[in-house]
Amino acid sequence: MKSRVLSLLNLVLSSFLLTSPASAQSSGTPRTEHGHPDFQGTYTYRTITPLNRPRELEHLEVLTAEQAAEWEEFELRRQNRDLIIDSVGGAGYPPGVISYNNFWYERGENTIADRRTSLIYEPPNGRLPSLNAAGQERARVRAENRRLSIGPEARTLADRCLMSGGAGPPLVPGAYNNNIQIVQTKDHIMILSEMIHRARIIRFDDEHQTRHIKWDGDSIARFEGDTLVISTRHFYYHDNGRGASDQMILEERIRRINENTLEYDFTIEDPQSWDQTWSAKFPLRSIDDRIYEFACHEGNHGLVGILAGWRRYESMGMNGDGTPIEED
Repeated sequence: MKSRVLSLLNLVLSSFLLTSPASAQSSGTPRTEHGHPDFQGTYTYRTITPLNRPRELEHLEVLTAEQAAEWEEFELRRQNRDLIIDSVGGAGYPPGVISYNNFWYERGENTIADRRTSLIYEPPNGRLPSLNAAGQERARVRAENRRLSIGPEARTLADRCLMSGGAGPPLVPGAYNNNIQIVQTKDHIMILSEMIHRARIIRFDDEHQTRHIKWDGDSIARFEGDTLVISTRHFYYHDNGRGASDQMILEERIRRINENTLEYDFTIEDPQSWDQTWSAKFPLRSIDDRIYEFACHEGNHGLVGILAGWRRYESMGMNGDGTPIEED
């Protein structure tokens, strides 16, 4: 009898030892069939919280619930395209497309859950660092090239519907199309952005390659515990990432917060643009909606109008945005 009891105890203990890792795994972060944390799904990152901390909130890192509600009401009214009058700001107030009424915008109606006043958390002032001398000179040359161009060569990649600052890398919430889809395989992870309908196919690898330089740079991924780490460098285009150069090094970190939410956290290092690194983070919230193709024609059918308007303004002594050309 005693030996039978001991055998039964050994069997139960062996079963526990064999199944406990799998049980611990299944009770935490969901896994793919390949054992990686499973982040697959469709997500939105829209929010009314700005990338940079507004000057009027520069003394506040986090809002109270009451302050957040007041801020949301103020911003939703300020950014409502149906309430904007050209004479008080036109297309530049606030950023966006003046010819779109408010129906077309999807900027979100709420601050992020922790009620921070900016998506940027480093530096502590919550604002993008000022461009250094190299970055300022590159911006000056780029602006002058655009002003003097009589063709499409100097128009921005956004004008030509090829890239968008909000679609990444890195992702940054914008006025609309703040949605992505994540798909994973054994060797790759794909992030499809609704904005410009661009797909980043990122391989799990330890080394970067430069055989095929891409506008998005060369991205490789790895897991640190349950956090997905994406490292990107070797950008082809000389101007990307909010003023960054082709020397930009980007690190994106994605981890699961709860069943329906991922945290997206990125850091940019670029000595050719800024004298310090900067970081931002915000949630990716699961949604059931599908992502449809984003068709953008400003850069082909609309380019004639873009350039014709620019030349017209120039003949009147104005820049392309309608401001007076400053004489040297």
